Amino acid sequence: MPRPKRKRFIGSPPKVDGFKPLGFPISDLEPVILLYEEYEAMRLTDYEGLNQVDAADKMNVSRPTFTRIYEKARKSVAKAFVEGKVIMIEGGDFHSDHYWYKCINCQKLNTSCDKIRQCTYCQSDKLRELN
Repeated sequence: MPRPKRKRFIGSPPKVDGFKPLGFPISDLEPVILLYEEYEAMRLTDYEGLNQVDAADKMNVSRPTFTRIYEKARKSVAKAFVEGKVIMIEGGDFHSDHYWYKCINCQKLNTSCDKIRQCTYCQSDKLRELN
C-alpha cells in the first residue's frame, strides 16, 4: 500500500490568477492549468533562487517529489508559451499558514491569519476563498 500523499506547503499565493497571450480574447484561448504547488516550486527556485533541496524543505516534500512538481510546472508554462495558451493558476493539494481571499470588487488579494468577511482594501463583503 502506498504512503499517504503529503500536502505541499505554499508560503504565499500568487498575486494574479493567470496570464494570457496578447492580441487574443481570452474566450478564444485554451487554458493550461498551473497548480498552486507548481507555481510555488517555480517561485522558490526561479524567483527566490533556492536550490531544489532547500525549496523541497520549504514545501515540506521530498527532493524527488519537488523535482516532479517543478518539471510539470516548467512543461505547463512551456506549452502555454509555444502553443499560445492561457495560464490559469488554481487548485492542487496544498496547505498554508494563512487564509487567502480574492476580492470580487477590487480584485486585490487578501491574506489573513484568521477568517475575514470583508476586503481589507475596499471593505466589500464579496470575497472568494482561494484555499
